[in-house]
Amino acid sequence: MASRFLPLRRLSRLLHKPPSSNSRPSSYLLLEASISLHLSDTSHGPLHSSASRIFCTSPPLNLNEGPAAIDYSSLLQEDEFHKLADSTIHDLQEKFEEYGDSVQVDGFDIDYGNEVLTVKLGDLGTYVLNKQTPNRQIWLSSPVSGPFRFDWDLDAEAWIYRRTKVKLLTLLETEMEQLCGEPISLS
Repeated sequence: MASRFLPLRRLSRLLHKPPSSNSRPSSYLLLEASISLHLSDTSHGPLHSSASRIFCTSPPLNLNEGPAAIDYSSLLQEDEFHKLADSTIHDLQEKFEEYGDSVQVDGFDIDYGNEVLTVKLGDLGTYVLNKQTPNRQIWLSSPVSGPFRFDWDLDAEAWIYRRTKVKLLTLLETEMEQLCGEPISLS
């Protein structure tokens, strides 16, 4: 039983050892200690060859990278957001209804309720658009390209997806033509 605690004592010594100018990086010491723990514990069956490998990541990963930062000073006021989002969704509803009369798609149906616009294209899929007030965004679920979160861009005066810079109306025009075979103008 005492031999089981030997690796833990080694680990404790390694962690409390004062750093010297020629000492190994702490990540290497932790890895070395964990391998030592694994090698001394034979109760889990035979050792695998990967247990003797030593891996060290250097330099450390930068976990702060991601989507572009949001400039909160440019966020719309809530009443302005509702005016723009409602206008966009209602305009889309009217244009999709007109478009539905001109295309021959079985199961084409438009529904608007609880501030959610649903465009059903039968076997081709369903689009869902809704407002996300806390984020000041319009969210889109597309049967072609998946989910999107569009922000209002003051300069472009359009709803833009930050990651790809695609505009909401351009995306819908392209995908609807692709699915239904007829061009649609949503601008």
